[in-house]
Amino acid sequence: MPPRPMIAVLVIAIVVAACGGDGSTDTTEETASPTTVGETTSTTPETTVTTAPDAPATTGAAMDGVHVADTDLGPILVDPDGFTLYIFTADTDGASTCYDACADAWPSVPGDTPIGADLDDSIFGTTTRDDGSDQLTVNGMPLYLYAPDTAPGDTNGQGVNGVWFVVDGSGSMIEAAADDAGLVDYGY
Repeated sequence: MPPRPMIAVLVIAIVVAACGGDGSTDTTEETASPTTVGETTSTTPETTVTTAPDAPATTGAAMDGVHVADTDLGPILVDPDGFTLYIFTADTDGASTCYDACADAWPSVPGDTPIGADLDDSIFGTTTRDDGSDQLTVNGMPLYLYAPDTAPGDTNGQGVNGVWFVVDGSGSMIEAAADDAGLVDYGY
């Protein structure tokens, strides 16, 4: 009769073999490596997971569109990847005034960005930028990301120069005092 660890390895190998061929791009292989202890030899199962090279890497599930996320500033609008959205109070009449160096620091949100089911999509629209691209708006205000926000939920742009602010789920600006240490001249 084979030793118990060998039976366990055989059962696992049979189960794995029976589950193969389902069209999945992930595979699991079970192998046994011998381990010698004194004069007794046993096997220890090792698991190797192989992912197809074309499988996308994900750092978290993206939402279907712009949605509300809870942050230190309360519930605010974020993009599908969870990055904070901002408005620029110098924008007037629904037109963006953030270009060149300003646009490098504050990239515009593309006009075709979907709106999540948790929001009233009637408050969203688009405006046409000088280069002809469309930019997403909320309550007529163009929406931006902030380049120094490097992780979902970062709110480093809140109150910058007293003109950049996050917005809540209804599109209302959430004001906070400008961080005097974070004042940056973007030429506006």
